Amino acid sequence: MTTPTLLDCVEHETGQQPTHSVIWLHGLGADGHDFAPIVPELRLPASLAVRFVFPHASIQPVTINGGMAMRSWYDILTPNLVKREDEVGIRVSEQAVQALIARENARGVPSSRIVLAGFSQGCAMTLHTGIRFREKLAGLMGLSGYLPLIDMAAQERHSANATTPIFLAHGTHDPVVTLERAEASRAKLVDLGYVVQWHTYPMPHSVCAQEIDDISSFLQSVLL
Repeated sequence: MTTPTLLDCVEHETGQQPTHSVIWLHGLGADGHDFAPIVPELRLPASLAVRFVFPHASIQPVTINGGMAMRSWYDILTPNLVKREDEVGIRVSEQAVQALIARENARGVPSSRIVLAGFSQGCAMTLHTGIRFREKLAGLMGLSGYLPLIDMAAQERHSANATTPIFLAHGTHDPVVTLERAEASRAKLVDLGYVVQWHTYPMPHSVCAQEIDDISSFLQSVLL
């Protein structure tokens, strides 16, 4: 497989010479700027120097949106999300995410100090990539998303992240990725033996203040 082109990213460092990294993947049609404003709201300890990396997904046509080109980690073929999945696109983006992890390694941050995070489609890529990754990560954080290619998870997962903490958060009124879809993903991960922190909030397909507080607590628990 050819080496993927490194994606352009927005970066925010909470201290000089970061010792930890969070790679945070945006949702369909957004970009790396989408979650960057959250970093100050996390109120992480001054002693924790973290490099937040917010990559821009490639621009490609999205079937469910009438073929309109937008930033997307993979094509969405049906409203059901998993009835037909863009396996090729998911695996191409998996390679792109792995390349971002490798760049953090090259900048002095080992995989064990990296959290992979994402919202919606970015959550899907976080879970897909994280359980297959061959080096232990500090944590996986999935917001308002689901586990894609769910029937392949057991066969393709790697033991390196079998005990890696997973934070999952979802809105109980989410019309985009239904709560039922998220709960099925959580159940699959638990069935495979993963340690999952599950949070729900009375919100649609979005982020709320309590969730930001819970994200901060999770990041501190796995990075400090």
